[in-house]
Amino acid sequence: MGEIYDRMVGDLKLKNYATSTQKNYLLYARCFVRHHMRSPAEMGEREIRDYLLSLALRQVSPAVLKMHVASLRFLYAVTLRRPEEVAWLDWPRVPRRLPDILSRDEVEALLSAVEPLLHRAIIMTAYGAGLRISEACKLQATDIDGKRGLIHVRDGKRGRDRYVMLSPRLLACLREYHRQTRPPGPYVFPGQKQGRPITPGPVGDAFKKALKQAGIRKRLTMHALRHAFATHLLEAGTDIRVIQVLLGHGCIKTTAHYAHVSARHIASVESPLDRPPPEAVPHTRRR
Repeated sequence: MGEIYDRMVGDLKLKNYATSTQKNYLLYARCFVRHHMRSPAEMGEREIRDYLLSLALRQVSPAVLKMHVASLRFLYAVTLRRPEEVAWLDWPRVPRRLPDILSRDEVEALLSAVEPLLHRAIIMTAYGAGLRISEACKLQATDIDGKRGLIHVRDGKRGRDRYVMLSPRLLACLREYHRQTRPPGPYVFPGQKQGRPITPGPVGDAFKKALKQAGIRKRLTMHALRHAFATHLLEAGTDIRVIQVLLGHGCIKTTAHYAHVSARHIASVESPLDRPPPEAVPHTRRR
């Protein structure tokens, strides 16, 4: 893509997109170019449609197809300044499937099975504070406020900061972790490279291993800890708007999805079948 690629890199940085989003947009733009073996400046609506149709015929997942669409929309509307080429392009429908949710007992079994202490502390932090795994990995020592019982989550999704609770149990775990490992800082969970945080990859491997050791057969990723955090708070009676703030959701509709996966809430709803029929109202004749 040459010069166009460099311009797209700059445009993504100017828009302050997340690093992972920038990488994905650039990757899928290169895939589009390789498919046609032509510069995007020489192509337009027809080539975009043909390429997306080829992806659909290959039966790529709706989520991946959506990322291709997002990349091409950015390439043509922002970098090439030809929005008319993608004006017709709608977002593909992505089925919304309910995730498997860890029960509280399963969470305890999982935490007991995680080794070493470094990974257990990260996974406990992710569940105990409802953090994304990337947020947990990037925590710095100055973000932990033991006196006030708060964690300052910096630069979350879409650049949002927020505060979440720091439970006494999590604080005790972090103190024991610090006592045993003495991390050099500034990150609570340092990686192999000096001055850099741990990456999510090794933590995800430890998570999968712990699932197997705990005998949990649900198909889960690290994000399941965040789902469990929200669902367990909802089942405990926490107001859904408080959960929205803790999760850092910009829209209450996103948080409301957890009401769909709370088995306890669903099971507690009384079916209309179990309600007694209304009493018959006697009919009086008019005189």
